[in-house]
Amino acid sequence: MLFRRLGPSGLRVPLFSLGGWLTYGGTVVGDPVKEIIKTAFENGINMFDTAEAYEKGKSEIEMGRAIKELGYRRSDLVISTKIFFGLRSGPNDGGLSRKHIIEGTQESLARLQMDYVDVIFAHRHDANVPMEEIVRAFNFVIDKGWAFYWGTSEWSAREIEEAYHVADRLGLQGPIAEQCQHHMLHRERPEKEYAPLYKRYGISTTTWSSLASGLLTGKYNNGIPPGSRFDLKADFFKDTRASLTTPEGQEKIRKVQELTKIAEELGASTAALALAWVARNTNTGTVILGATKPEQLLDNLKALEVLPKLTDDVLARIEGVLNNQPAPLNVYSRPPLDPLVKNRF
Repeated sequence: MLFRRLGPSGLRVPLFSLGGWLTYGGTVVGDPVKEIIKTAFENGINMFDTAEAYEKGKSEIEMGRAIKELGYRRSDLVISTKIFFGLRSGPNDGGLSRKHIIEGTQESLARLQMDYVDVIFAHRHDANVPMEEIVRAFNFVIDKGWAFYWGTSEWSAREIEEAYHVADRLGLQGPIAEQCQHHMLHRERPEKEYAPLYKRYGISTTTWSSLASGLLTGKYNNGIPPGSRFDLKADFFKDTRASLTTPEGQEKIRKVQELTKIAEELGASTAALALAWVARNTNTGTVILGATKPEQLLDNLKALEVLPKLTDDVLARIEGVLNNQPAPLNVYSRPPLDPLVKNRF
């Protein structure tokens, strides 16, 4: 396993981590959860990600129980969870008020059976709460020792920038990472919108859905197979399923079919190629994997073998298939700056 620093912090995280979205506490419960986490740990994954909203808290319960039963030393693990959606419908049972951040964190820790998490993420931005309150609340959680760092998830660059300005003004800790969707078919935000944040603050990403909910595995090239995520979670992915029949959806499938040919030439699966492609981005801190069984996790970890095969020529071929690289910012025909001199902005 390869390790990277998470954003500007000193925290080292594995290039691939394991998450509990749409799996643990829902379609996967009991001993199978423990077997997957055990397989992950034995193969170098020591970071595990969950959220209060995943399966309405059951994901935290299942993952926390499995980790406790496995008897791993807490200091050997990096645990992250996320706060925003809450489990109840009361007026203060969600969002990023100081009340919910503090109470939600305490409830998450109780479900995980842990004294602290390493990183706590704001699962979405809350436009109804002043940014100063959000920043102060997460720093309070850190000061209490309930978390070591905080981050954002699916925030806009403007919102993250504001959080940094508030934190700097107050002498507090800003977010160290953004947990965003990043895959071959979704690139604009992580590769373009966040670009100034990478340069200015050194944040990195903890990416989710890097296989586009399974589309980039190639399993949907010829329809929706029984037992697949789109089949088992048909209601949740209703819009996605419908979109695959549109011209845009068919074009995505065509691209995946072309990517499959490249993967086969490299002696790899389409999934491993797609995961390696995201991991190769220098702004990626960790790629969060989802797995319903140990074998699936091991197959995905073959992305580590694909990484050194992503030569400039291979990457150029991939770009030729995708044809969706975010356009650079418009400089209005001005001559380029000296590439040897680092841009300060």
